[in-house]
Amino acid sequence: MNYFIEVILPLSLPKTFTYSISESEYSYIKKGFRVAVPVKNKIYTALVIDLHQTAPTLYEAKEINQILDEKPIVNEFQINHWFWIASYYMCNIGDVYRGALPSALLLESETIISQRKETLINEGELSDDEFLIYEALQSQSSLKVQNIIDILNKKTVLPVIQKLIHKNIISLEEEIQEEYKPKLIRYIRLHENYLSEEKLIALLDNFNKNANKQKELVLQYFQLQALDKKPISVKQLAETAKASSAIVKALVDKQIFEEYYIQEDRINFDKNKQENELSLSKAQQKAYDEIEKSFSEKEVCLLHGVTSSGKTEIYIKLIENYIGVGKQVLYLLPEIALTTQLVARLTKHFGNKVAVFHSKYSNNERVEVWNQVLSSSEKAQVVIGARSALFLPFSNLGLIIVDEEHEPTFKQQDPAPRYHARDSAIVLANAHQAKVLLGSATPSIETYYNAQSGKFGLVTLKERFGQVQMPEIQLVDLKDGYFRKKIKGHFSTTLIENITEAFANNEQVILFQNRRGFSPVLECMTCGHVPQCPQCDVSLTYHKYKNQLRCHYCGHSIAKPTNCHVCASVDLETKGFGTEQIELELAELFPTKNIKRMDQDTTRGKYSFEKIIDGFKNREIDVLVGTQMLAKGLDFDNVTLVGIMNADNMLYHPDFRAFERSFQMMTQVAGRSGRAEKRGKVIIQTFNPLHNIIQQVTNNDYEGMYKEQLYERRIYFYPPFYRLIKLTLKHRDFEKLKEGSMWLYQVLKQHLSIPVLGPEEPAIGRIRNEYIRTIMIKIPNETSVQGTKKTIQKVLNSFDVVSQYRTIKVTVNVDFY
Repeated sequence: MNYFIEVILPLSLPKTFTYSISESEYSYIKKGFRVAVPVKNKIYTALVIDLHQTAPTLYEAKEINQILDEKPIVNEFQINHWFWIASYYMCNIGDVYRGALPSALLLESETIISQRKETLINEGELSDDEFLIYEALQSQSSLKVQNIIDILNKKTVLPVIQKLIHKNIISLEEEIQEEYKPKLIRYIRLHENYLSEEKLIALLDNFNKNANKQKELVLQYFQLQALDKKPISVKQLAETAKASSAIVKALVDKQIFEEYYIQEDRINFDKNKQENELSLSKAQQKAYDEIEKSFSEKEVCLLHGVTSSGKTEIYIKLIENYIGVGKQVLYLLPEIALTTQLVARLTKHFGNKVAVFHSKYSNNERVEVWNQVLSSSEKAQVVIGARSALFLPFSNLGLIIVDEEHEPTFKQQDPAPRYHARDSAIVLANAHQAKVLLGSATPSIETYYNAQSGKFGLVTLKERFGQVQMPEIQLVDLKDGYFRKKIKGHFSTTLIENITEAFANNEQVILFQNRRGFSPVLECMTCGHVPQCPQCDVSLTYHKYKNQLRCHYCGHSIAKPTNCHVCASVDLETKGFGTEQIELELAELFPTKNIKRMDQDTTRGKYSFEKIIDGFKNREIDVLVGTQMLAKGLDFDNVTLVGIMNADNMLYHPDFRAFERSFQMMTQVAGRSGRAEKRGKVIIQTFNPLHNIIQQVTNNDYEGMYKEQLYERRIYFYPPFYRLIKLTLKHRDFEKLKEGSMWLYQVLKQHLSIPVLGPEEPAIGRIRNEYIRTIMIKIPNETSVQGTKKTIQKVLNSFDVVSQYRTIKVTVNVDFY
């Protein structure tokens, strides 16, 4: 009888594949095991999702190479959730698998090239490139493809390798390497020869005069052992005794000490834990009780609480309840910057029960968290993370908290799977029969609509914690300011006066400008030329710190030109401003103050967020200038002034969400001000102070904004009344793309009786030398979403069959907003 397994490959493929196994393997392998399988002369880590005895009809099943696990590393909940994501977001199951697992668990083979010893070789018949490889194999037993690329100093080495295989000089083999390595700490103990008292006294007496340092180290070891009965690490002993590791090694060589290793977690929060009782205010307690009541009736609840209303304390109280009955809790955040502060707050309450999972952590750290969640370890009862934490192998999930649920960063844009973490979390919770709490001061219109229509529970918290007043918001008319010459650089005199006053009171300031770099445009004042990216249809942004012009889409950069590339004029001027320019202008205005910037350029390192946030919290930094990273849930008790440098930047984007996002961003930034005793102040600089959205922010009128936007969405067929699917087509040939996108649009129009818009050239029509066209499909709520998706998929399949359009890349983005 034949035995088979069904596997997912970590490749962008829509189907699962069948491989054959032996009877003994069939009885050993379980769903969720990883197996190494051959695919076109390479070996990949496949995931077993089913075992059966039905042979494939279209191809002959190959045998697997090896089994990589002793127990499943993925559970049924995850596999079902991945298939739902692949189906709902119209992507390949292989993409979901590749995106879900930490890359250290996705082993891929390295092609190993070795010489065939039995072949007689005439060196004169080899070309120069072939001889270089042959010569390298005389001194090394094997080479990897990357080594050959380095030896030949060229990228196309496969034809040379192919010729050597043909001549029977070399052979290829695939080797899989386990990437995850546990962290082992080197510890030290006294050798068993010296465990008796007499031998120990004899040892100390026998140290000669030249071995004083060794004797001191042995005595220091006994002191440490007397203070604490725990194992003593080599590092701890060397640091305490102020001795080098060479002295420790000498004692090990003499067999006075012996080394041993203990595996240790890379992340440990035990030292953070403090014993303190959490007490909620009356308003918080009322909200907490309402959430509990809502959970008894509905699966999802929205907590709509104003900024600084103490939502985190309510979350902590709920987490206590769930982990008290042995459940796991997932706490999703939109930004890695936010995890820094939240981890500090949660580890105070829960110590080492908290695990953190996001892309700034190393591969090995992420594998450790994965394994802790998989084994339902005490160390991962509460998992804090960005959207990727959704893929962890939970088996006992009780609660998912999605904080700042309105944030667009919860939606993955590239690469596939293009999922929305908030919506996917609700589906995952449903599978676990868990509850979902969505929290925000400015909920997304879809979420608030679901809460108003009774689909979700709704709990509101309208007062700030500790009876703190909402900040005073003052508008500064930039038109009037420029007319009256009351603007210095990009600062109005009102803003400068308020910053000066804050400094006089030893208070801190946050300035918000949602654009990084020094200036978005460098223009020649003689001929009007603006340097453009050669690969994208976008101007290059000037970064003064590195004195270069850089493209924020493809990363292309050039040194700042000294004269115009077209007319050679030296009269070059920057237009517009970013965070870097604000930082430099501020340093000129207040030279004695410590000013720091928080944007993508300054937070590339692993601990860069922590350094900036801790420095600001400890009042070492006076002013923090930043982009939208600052707008999300950060808590600083000494900030009394927030300045929004230019509110109009956000309002006029070609996006149906522009007004909603502007309201959310400004309200959230304003909420960073006055979170302690003193009332905060917010200064919004704008050319249009009478704009509806700016007035709604000033009056903290979320309801007004919601009703106005909902009315417009209904008229123009946008969410929450319609679902949106965006098709993006890319190709290097402009004409072929134009023709292909029109073909696709016409076929979709014929097969769908719903609005299909396009093909449209987006605001930036070319990125990385590929031209772009988009088609938007609007699906009314009463129309079957699944049926429409099936039709779209059929049309895309037939588009793929047309030979002249096969090279056009099509990506599907469901609910792309």
